[in-house]
Amino acid sequence: MSGRREEILDAALAIADEHGLEAVSMRALADRVGVTPMALYRHVKDKAALLDGMLGRLLANLLPPDPVEERPWDERLTLLAHATREVIRRHPWAAHLVFSRPAVTPDAVRAVDLIYAALVEAGVPESEVPRLERLVSTFVIGFAASEASGRFSPGTVDPRARRGQLPEGALPAHDRLAPWLDLPLDLTAEFEADLADVRRLVEAVAGRRA
Repeated sequence: MSGRREEILDAALAIADEHGLEAVSMRALADRVGVTPMALYRHVKDKAALLDGMLGRLLANLLPPDPVEERPWDERLTLLAHATREVIRRHPWAAHLVFSRPAVTPDAVRAVDLIYAALVEAGVPESEVPRLERLVSTFVIGFAASEASGRFSPGTVDPRARRGQLPEGALPAHDRLAPWLDLPLDLTAEFEADLADVRRLVEAVAGRRA
């Protein structure tokens, strides 16, 4: 990546961090970099290419700094999951970008390839690998996005009071689970438990071939 293009992508990421992804435009980016909008097109041909470049830059942070081929497949998936959660914690708007655009830049494709390779090594039938990659990626990104957006927080209304807004008996499953629903959340522990379930799912799919 050229130094100028790298500077442009850095500026685009900064605008998104400060004002949200919707604030990223060629004009706003040109103002931030200190050039005319037309000058940007020598480095980024259009808004779609800019968003693809931003996505690639974010996914590059998922790539391990050292070779991980010698690590077990489940450890490699876990490292990628943790890196994804950290990226979305730092850039909460990034989940929308990841969900809305295909992986087309070199760094994005390499990140997906790491998941493919881990699933193949786990013994997942090759015909099932693309589906499992989509399932694993959607879970990890969705969890991280929900956490970053506050979806998992209890909000301003106490859970018991929120259930009490409905007539008694209207929420039988909630009533049965109340002792568990009212416990404080430990999202890190929950994320680790979910990853363990994902690993078991991968092993189950791999076991069907055996």
